[in-house]
Amino acid sequence: MNEKILFVDDERNILDGYQRALRKEFRIETAVGGVDGLIALASQGPFAVVVTDMRMPGMDGVQFLTKLKEKSPDTVRIMLTGNADQQTAIEAVNEGSIFRFLNKPCPTETLAKAIWSGLEQHRLIMAEKELLGKTLSGSIQMLTDVLSLVNPTAFGRASRVRRLVKEIAAVFKVENVWQMEIAAMLSQVGCIAIPEETLAKVYRGHPLNEDETRMMQHHPQTGSDLICHIPRLEPVAEIIAYQDKLFNGAGIPFDKRSGHEIPLGSRILKVALDFDKLTQSQIGNAEAIRVLHEHIHWYDPNVIRALESVVASETRYELKLLNIDQLTPDMTLAEDILSVKGLLLITKGQEVTRSLCLRLKNFKHGGAITEPIKVMAPITNVVGQ
Repeated sequence: MNEKILFVDDERNILDGYQRALRKEFRIETAVGGVDGLIALASQGPFAVVVTDMRMPGMDGVQFLTKLKEKSPDTVRIMLTGNADQQTAIEAVNEGSIFRFLNKPCPTETLAKAIWSGLEQHRLIMAEKELLGKTLSGSIQMLTDVLSLVNPTAFGRASRVRRLVKEIAAVFKVENVWQMEIAAMLSQVGCIAIPEETLAKVYRGHPLNEDETRMMQHHPQTGSDLICHIPRLEPVAEIIAYQDKLFNGAGIPFDKRSGHEIPLGSRILKVALDFDKLTQSQIGNAEAIRVLHEHIHWYDPNVIRALESVVASETRYELKLLNIDQLTPDMTLAEDILSVKGLLLITKGQEVTRSLCLRLKNFKHGGAITEPIKVMAPITNVVGQ
């Protein structure tokens, strides 16, 4: 009996009655009123089930459950009220998303049965959440691992763009930043079938022939088709499908969407991808932003402004030559990692992660690369300087 139950009521004697009647079956905490209920949630939570009275001074049950839903969406919510009018029930269901609506006085047996049902519902919610979390993370890890092995150039670009997309999305204060991050990380998965030399031409700004252009035009839809069948990643698939769509409505896919009809994640991803392509062609950040402004009708102006603020506040870095064991997660690779035979293994611009360090160690042990590694490391401010 690890799951905790919180009872909220404005009368202490009623709360004491719940404790006496139900403490042998459940692990119960109590709070006098909605405000104390929120304090209990913050200090003693999480709670599997919360049972609240409706009629309370200051903050009624609907208001309390609405705030509870925001702060602890996985908690199952049950309401008790002595005023069983229809409007109260409608408000409670719509605003607080309650699991059960019970009338006072409620027999102990009925209340206990509702709590047991609430606990079962909570366990189902948590089990689904864990399963989906593992499924999502495992699927994403598998796809990115395949991309890094099959096409390190595409993986390197995705890694660089993910960081930029995350920082731009933070400016917009969007709720589901994780969707945009995943979309950025998987934005190049459709490039698996595109030859390395073609991608190298794209990232260096070199012209493409007709066949290469056609392949690049199709890769967003290919990536979207691969991802749309993974549960909960449908919005991510849409972002990827529209990553090359222009703000004025031109571009792929060839539909009538334009402006803010295009997903925000796609608009951010478009700016990040084009900015990355420009900076990888050996021009500076300021020049890259100037080029974007020359084609301002291609991009959401708000995203361009967000990019400018992100670039302006970027951490300063310095070039270092380090052994693999000295690398830390706040660094990025400053040059391509080539094998001793000249084969591209990892592209520059990738963030240093535990998995990247492991790959580097494996390459080193296999005699494929040599140390030191050239990285960009944040400049540390020394106190007193």
